[in-house]
Amino acid sequence: MSESASEATNAGAVRPEAGKVGPDGKKRSFFARVVLFVRQVIAELKKVVTPTRSELMTYTLVVIAFVAVVMVFITIVDFGIGKVVLWMFG
Repeated sequence: MSESASEATNAGAVRPEAGKVGPDGKKRSFFARVVLFVRQVIAELKKVVTPTRSELMTYTLVVIAFVAVVMVFITIVDFGIGKVVLWMFG
């Protein structure tokens, strides 16, 4: 494997000690890690986009339709298993 290919493979990997070691190579204190975590949370929250009203309605209808389909599927499976159990033991 070429050197650039191994770098690309390792680029997305997260080190287990990530966040515990600063850029200078020294271990960060507990409070420094908490501050880093809070800063990262705030940065991620700034990326959140609120959906428009029409998008929200679309998403809601999709969720309701999906839940209805799953309910019908579970009902059919439950009814079938109940019939099989009654046939075997009834």
